[in-house]
Amino acid sequence: MANHFASSTQAQGQRKAPVGLLGNLLFQQTLFTLSTLLAWEILGAYLVDPFWSSRPSLIFQRIWLLWQRGDLTWHISATLTEAGLGLAFGSVVGVSIGLLMARYTRAAQITEPLFMGLYSLPRVALAPLFILWFGIGLPAKVMMSFSMVVFVFVLNVVEGVRALDREPIDLMRTMGANDRYIIHRVLLPAILSWILASFRIGVGLALIGALVGELIGSSRGLGWYIERSAGQLDTTGVFTGIVLLIAIAMVANNVVTIVSARLTRWRS
Repeated sequence: MANHFASSTQAQGQRKAPVGLLGNLLFQQTLFTLSTLLAWEILGAYLVDPFWSSRPSLIFQRIWLLWQRGDLTWHISATLTEAGLGLAFGSVVGVSIGLLMARYTRAAQITEPLFMGLYSLPRVALAPLFILWFGIGLPAKVMMSFSMVVFVFVLNVVEGVRALDREPIDLMRTMGANDRYIIHRVLLPAILSWILASFRIGVGLALIGALVGELIGSSRGLGWYIERSAGQLDTTGVFTGIVLLIAIAMVANNVVTIVSARLTRWRS
């Protein structure tokens, strides 16, 4: 009984340990961020001309001004919508193509040269084409984000399926399981970690796609705001857009990390 109580207490202590570690890590991350901002503020105030680097205080003032005018949500919502739709569309199409390529290996080998050529193509070169096809509205930016992330999902899904043990799949086929059942019950749960890793990479790529689309042709969004600020030699405006993009990427990655931890909890 005493041994059982001691082991239970030890197990509880082990479960509580990561909480303290997480709090300590969060404190260290916050301290590092604040120290970086303070060093930037000092450099911008005393050593470097603010025209070249601006200062955190000026950036926060600009963010507050944009918020008061309602422009902050106007620009952020546009960029988030473009990147979010592109990421969602790219994940669905990419996972589907990846599963098909993993299933029909001969067809994948035939189309691989063209596929790798498209993958190696700098997607920035496609932006003018998307503008010609879809105009300067939302579809062009969504397609730009889509083109940035879809190949990441395809390649990760293909590699994830190839890394699986084929014996359970072959056994289920001999028992009469169809492809749809195997995909939903075996393949997707098995490659979930690969798909979630694709989302972590895709967040940044989707933002890049939306930003590129806005830089080429747009009337709103953080990319448009950065380009307009640069045209007016407004360094604070440029850094404001960059800081907002960094903040969005950090929040999105944390969300993906939390979701990944919950979805893969059954593995531990």
